[in-house]
Amino acid sequence: MQKLHNLFLDSFHIPQEYAALFEQVYLHNQQNKQEELDTLHKKLMKQRIHAVESTLETILLDSEIPPRLSDAMRYSLLAGGKRLRPIFCLSMAKLCAGINDSKNTWVQALPFAIALEMIHTYSLIHDDLPAMDNDDLRRGKPTCHKAFDEATAILAGDGLLTDAFYFMTNCHLPARNILESLQLIAKAVGSQGMVGGQMLDMEAEQRKLNLDELCVLNAKKTGALLQCACLSGASLMGAANTAKEQIQKYGTNIGIAFQIIDDVLDIIGDSALLGKNTGSDEANQKSTWPSLMGIEESKKKALEYCNEAVNALHDLARAEPMADKNEQYFLQKTASDMAFRVY
Repeated sequence: MQKLHNLFLDSFHIPQEYAALFEQVYLHNQQNKQEELDTLHKKLMKQRIHAVESTLETILLDSEIPPRLSDAMRYSLLAGGKRLRPIFCLSMAKLCAGINDSKNTWVQALPFAIALEMIHTYSLIHDDLPAMDNDDLRRGKPTCHKAFDEATAILAGDGLLTDAFYFMTNCHLPARNILESLQLIAKAVGSQGMVGGQMLDMEAEQRKLNLDELCVLNAKKTGALLQCACLSGASLMGAANTAKEQIQKYGTNIGIAFQIIDDVLDIIGDSALLGKNTGSDEANQKSTWPSLMGIEESKKKALEYCNEAVNALHDLARAEPMADKNEQYFLQKTASDMAFRVY
């Protein structure tokens, strides 16, 4: 475990050069530094993704797991992806641990970060099933039920969800913080959150939702897990309520923006680049942001929500001056860049 901790300490380190570039571009409007900042941000994000990927490769190899089940779980878990949820969890932990975190307590949130990616992968496996979205391509590869079989895919999802909670109990932080974070995640992924959102999504097929109904569906199906990834990292560090309020705003706005972007890319995106089939929303007659307000207005909305996420961290920094400023800048840049995936 110490080896993994060291990997994350190295991968999540933000050089002072990054903070200087961020301030030059965003605080002093030196746009000639924008490209340099973009390049460095992408490098730092790749480092963090690599750390998550390296950790995922080490898990679910226990000899007590039936080999075919282990193969199916790892097949989907290691298929790639943005790894946003574990990165948000650890980044928020680092932000809230603060500038005086000489013992790097934030890295103790690692079991939760990895568990969140396991939960996300479970949800994708089950969403792709014939009884749900009936997709045959995910992250550029055949979906789990296509690569194995439907029953194995169901069990692989069950295993990932259940094992995720076992992983989270291996966190070495105050029990109160762990329990609060467990409750956040259980609520976000259960019947009140992600599972409930999937039910609403199925019920919404073949009928037109209004914008309020679509927002509720999106908040549950997509937004809940992204929001709790952010909040759980903060809760594990025992963050103050004032900080958690702003982090919740950040996560909520990121979650909505993420879904809008996904809806837009389902229409204008390249399936080869996205790693999944496009056009499925229209084929299933689903209500989406573009179907309600058009592509261009949806793009503008995504940008608005990303800007709201950025503003939430501005407010947090004012209320919590001991928060890690470098991590604040990284999270703000991550949010501001997100909307430009559709431009």
